[in-house]
Amino acid sequence: MDKLVIRGGNPLLGTVRISGAKNAALPCMAAALLTDEPVIIENIPQVRDIETTRKLLAAMGAEVELGYGRAHHRTTICARTLAAPEASYELVKTMRASTLVLGPLVARCGRAHVSLPGGCAIGARPIDLHIKGLERLGAKITQEHGYVEAVTDPAKGGRLQGAEIVFDKITVTGTEDLLMAATLAEGETVMQNCAREPEVADLAALLNAMGAEIQGAGTSTIRVKGVSKLHGARHRIIPDRIEAGTFIIAAALTGGDVNVAGCEPAHLTAILQKLAETGVKTVVKADSVRVMGDQPLAAADLNTEEYPGFPTDMQAQYMALATQAAGTSIITENIFENRFMHAQELVRMGANIKIEGRRAVVRGGTPLSAAAVLASDLRASASLVLAALVADGETIIDRVYHLDRGYENIEEKLKAIGAEIRRVGNIFPKRAAAPAQS
Repeated sequence: MDKLVIRGGNPLLGTVRISGAKNAALPCMAAALLTDEPVIIENIPQVRDIETTRKLLAAMGAEVELGYGRAHHRTTICARTLAAPEASYELVKTMRASTLVLGPLVARCGRAHVSLPGGCAIGARPIDLHIKGLERLGAKITQEHGYVEAVTDPAKGGRLQGAEIVFDKITVTGTEDLLMAATLAEGETVMQNCAREPEVADLAALLNAMGAEIQGAGTSTIRVKGVSKLHGARHRIIPDRIEAGTFIIAAALTGGDVNVAGCEPAHLTAILQKLAETGVKTVVKADSVRVMGDQPLAAADLNTEEYPGFPTDMQAQYMALATQAAGTSIITENIFENRFMHAQELVRMGANIKIEGRRAVVRGGTPLSAAAVLASDLRASASLVLAALVADGETIIDRVYHLDRGYENIEEKLKAIGAEIRRVGNIFPKRAAAPAQS
């Protein structure tokens, strides 16, 4: 199992280019199931979740072509024939976003058989909102043996029917899943209390390019006028705002000077505003953010919120920053109930953190020292990398497969701007077997 070995103490200097957003690419890949024509998706990051989705689509019968050379961030998907409209547990057990195929499959094929998903252990992310929405659109849903079965009504031509959907709580994947399903439903669908994330708007941009009629994506109310057929399209994925935020914090934390290029600053407003409170200096241009970490860091409280608030996916990285800020920061996690698993690993490195339910009290300004630590989920992995960059000594981070799910070539990018980091295999000696008991 791969590990990262990081020796801290180097300020990060130079330019880093941000990859396409994994959380935008995944629903766009699922959207290709809605048509029998080729869908070309550009700026796709080469991360593990993307590869899992490619395998998932291919298992259904779609033709998935990966670009090579300069085009290796492009994928062409043609779901001309979907012989098996199902997603098996073996393919989706590592990825929550696998539920995104549920809506497109039932809308296109009239049937979907999808395993309940796996992914990061950061709290309950039930798909009941997906199911309620599909039932509002006329699908019949059954659940058994860990699978969701959705079928349309043959008496209504096998098509979903437009409806009004009000989400009980804001859900990004639920919004995306039902948005895709509604594009082929008969009549108009009005969705309220929708997620407003940029990734939702990006998906809608692709769907409209495919011939859908969607208004309001990126707001809390989305209207979809169903069409009978969608066609192929070409679409470029937006930059990854979470990767950009991670590198911005890395630069600030190490006292560096980094130009975070190829990002979308408008998607980073909440992050940049919070970092300004801590004393981080930035210069924002049209598609880049320059970070100058030459000022002492000051504590600032944080509450995670749905977009446009501070993203839960940046909470762990902010906690790493807070360990080095003078004063006490109170971090309140409002999205997921189990997203402080990285805190104990930071404590192993010398951080002063106390967990109180959904709050973490971080007393900053404590020196960090190298340790062997375990990554528990994708963003927790990033927080440990950030902490290691300023820790005294050589930190070993295990289970970095979590990191590979969402960050493209992170060690190469960090190394290019001055980090002392390398990836290794199993570097711990195996324990000798215990002697047999007589």
